[in-house]
Amino acid sequence: MDRRKFLTLTGTLTGGSLLLPDFLYSFGSQNNLVLGEQCVVFVQLNGGNDGLNTFIPFEDALYYDLRPKISISKNEVLSSSKGMAFHPALTGFASMQQSGDLAVIQNVGYPEPVRSHFRSQEIWQTAPTNQEYLNNGWLGRYLDLQCKEHQPTAGINLDSIDNLALKGEEPNSITVKDPNRFITKNKLENNIQLTDNPQLDFVRKIASSVIEGSDEIQKALAKSAPSDVVYPKTALAKNLEWISKLIKGNLNSKVYYTSLGGFDTHDNQLAIHKNRLTELNDAIFSFYQDLKKSQQLQNVTIVVFSEFGRRVKDNGKGTDHGTAAPMFIIGGNNRGKIIGNNPNLSDLDKGDLKHEIDFRSVYASLLENKLAFDSKNIGIKNKALQGLF
Repeated sequence: MDRRKFLTLTGTLTGGSLLLPDFLYSFGSQNNLVLGEQCVVFVQLNGGNDGLNTFIPFEDALYYDLRPKISISKNEVLSSSKGMAFHPALTGFASMQQSGDLAVIQNVGYPEPVRSHFRSQEIWQTAPTNQEYLNNGWLGRYLDLQCKEHQPTAGINLDSIDNLALKGEEPNSITVKDPNRFITKNKLENNIQLTDNPQLDFVRKIASSVIEGSDEIQKALAKSAPSDVVYPKTALAKNLEWISKLIKGNLNSKVYYTSLGGFDTHDNQLAIHKNRLTELNDAIFSFYQDLKKSQQLQNVTIVVFSEFGRRVKDNGKGTDHGTAAPMFIIGGNNRGKIIGNNPNLSDLDKGDLKHEIDFRSVYASLLENKLAFDSKNIGIKNKALQGLF
């Protein structure tokens, strides 16, 4: 039985319910692995976020020449620094940057960029050396080596579908849509009697660990201190609120993952992009305030990224698929700097920005600086980005 295929059936919690047959609830559990304080929270912007209209080169005349229909006025931008400024919807991002808690990494991408949503997301999620196809994600490979035994809550994916980034040889992560609606069994039998059927034994092992994962999540939610931060009533905000509760409840997961869609702005971009950035800003800023008030921000690093940016020139109504774009790093004692050069709009590659910072160097920095892990052990050969932490 392919373990990754089996995980799709047993580890994903559609509608908050474990997809397990009743007979599996009778099997035992194992001890939880304590992984430490530091964790990384990934927020993936699906669809290809327009980086040039997110962190805006408002002092570059070419920006307005190339985007006559969708450019953001100089009078609207927020928190200008060295010719760059935030979209007016990103009030919280501007505040976090001014407080020294948000770093911007400019012109992030990879060589020979792919403009397919699916394939580019796959490249970001697996971090291959030369765009080879990999079955396991970069975080899944990390968790395989980090966890000395199978541990279902080492990674938490807040979504309705599994995420390739977290897939490994062992299912050390769990996907959940609503942590408060788990089906769990309080009394589990220990000392499982193994059989002569390795596939059945594997089913038992997965069933036991997924059940324990749900129990550990419930324990963390019960221990989590209440917050006076009022989160917006959006899906992303709800996911981040769950993550905050799990962190404050000492679940001790190393990696949390969630996403926000709707960034494929070929048409009606000004309105759509403003709405998407508003949802992103309000959810992230509430999460940030919650972590700061609970004195957890130094232990939590938030990473915001998209699979690619948009083309530099507008199409009259929006923008088409492009290449490089900024990443945003919040918390985790980052240095609060703007890293990298401003986008060079006069030196394009067939109408697209040239990437200057490889996303894998950002991953290497996260692994080495926040998770005390040598990125070369999972095949990332890029040197860690300097100046981030």
